[in-house]
Amino acid sequence: MRIADHLLALVDRVSPPSVVHAHCDLPCGVYDPAQARIEAESVKATIEKSNASDDESFKIRAAIIKEERADLVKHHLWVLWTDYFKPEHLEKFPNLHDLFWKATKTAGETKKTSDVAVADRLLSEIAEIDAMFWESKK
Repeated sequence: MRIADHLLALVDRVSPPSVVHAHCDLPCGVYDPAQARIEAESVKATIEKSNASDDESFKIRAAIIKEERADLVKHHLWVLWTDYFKPEHLEKFPNLHDLFWKATKTAGETKKTSDVAVADRLLSEIAEIDAMFWESKK
């Protein structure tokens, strides 16, 4: 190791870390529950197509795709829940946390089932979140 590298390593150890602040991950206005809804619609369509097929290879591929899409639903819901909604939204929507918890649990449940009713429940929960989201934008 060169002397300059040793000096840089020493400076890194004794210098205070920089503190940065950010309002959100991306510029305001990019949040939208539609991303979760689109993935949830894909989950439902994949379940329906898999249930209608007798092809085992197709069913295996469909299960993999369904699980990926369900994970994307959870991701998009978590971003909204943790990055967009603020304490003042909880005052306006007291069931906000419970609804997000249920929706992310339902998204996980869709990974383990071929029941279209579970996918419909997920879409319904996302629709409730969507209504709260747009109401919060007023």
